Amino acid sequence: MALIELDRLRKLFPGSTLPAVDDLSLHVEAGEFITLLGPSGSGKTTTLMLLAGFETPTSGAIRLEGRPIETLPPHQRGMGVVFQSYSLFPHMTVAQNVAFPLSVRKVSAAATRDRVGAALAKVQLQHLAERKPQQLSGGQQQRVALARALVFEPRVVLMDEPLSALDKKLREEMQLEIRRLHRELGVTMVFVTHDQSEAMTLSDRVAVFNHGRIEQLASPQQLYDAPVNPFVAGFVGDNNMLAGQPEGSAALRLPDGACLHGRRAGSPAAGGGATLCVRPEHLRVAGADDTGNRVPATLIDVIHQGDHWRLVVRLHAADTTWFAKLAPGALPHGVLPGQDLPLAFDAEDAWLFAA
Repeated sequence: MALIELDRLRKLFPGSTLPAVDDLSLHVEAGEFITLLGPSGSGKTTTLMLLAGFETPTSGAIRLEGRPIETLPPHQRGMGVVFQSYSLFPHMTVAQNVAFPLSVRKVSAAATRDRVGAALAKVQLQHLAERKPQQLSGGQQQRVALARALVFEPRVVLMDEPLSALDKKLREEMQLEIRRLHRELGVTMVFVTHDQSEAMTLSDRVAVFNHGRIEQLASPQQLYDAPVNPFVAGFVGDNNMLAGQPEGSAALRLPDGACLHGRRAGSPAAGGGATLCVRPEHLRVAGADDTGNRVPATLIDVIHQGDHWRLVVRLHAADTTWFAKLAPGALPHGVLPGQDLPLAFDAEDAWLFAA
């Protein structure tokens, strides 16, 4: 039995004709780190709020260890919650903020001191116990919020875009901190983000949301290497796309009659179109031997990004812009914007989806 079960969950807000969460089912195993990933308005935060008890489902069931909890208030679900805004009390010290969930649960003063000390040690903030939140950096405030969610030793910790307010360096540091805590404590974590890089870094599995539904639930590697549709292919990592007509089992025919080959993902409907997807790092400058998946293009721009060149090209076969990532030594000498620069890729590095 999964630790958490969301069964055909639906949430329709008053005044709306489209559900924020639509017939959603999801199982979370004990000790798992699962991320709900998707664009704004895709239903991921609403799903987390339903799980936390801050929203009530229109229909469907939420079970914790097999026990229905959808009617229980948040404080009876035994889940720690870390909000995007941290929600620290400005008039309380760090220690008092962390102790708050214990005071609600009527824990004794002696036990509270021990638990608060242990929680602050987990996030390496013991030395700041008497400071107020406004005296802390953003990263330190986030650690306090995390300690508060962990202090009563919940089996599940829910996090709603907790790192979105931090700068890039702090974000990456906190990602490693959360990874460390998850490994050391073995607590089940459900994490919401719109940042696919963050999801790939932290998660055992990722649920990709779109219009209140889960498009794909898989490991980060499987999402990247084997997306099930163009939405997932485009949202998880960079991807170039090209529309055309399916040709045979795994080829795309372009308007100029040329064919590009890839790996088929499902069967395009009879008479329907198809979309080919190939990631920028799988493109190369075409050589004399590249006669198969050869894409005539004009170079629009060349951008140096440290460990690689980012090329912007306009395809001749369609009014479409593609991007390519090339290692420093793979860029032909003297190539300039405005010149023709054909690209090529291997069939096993491209996916062909029904349109």
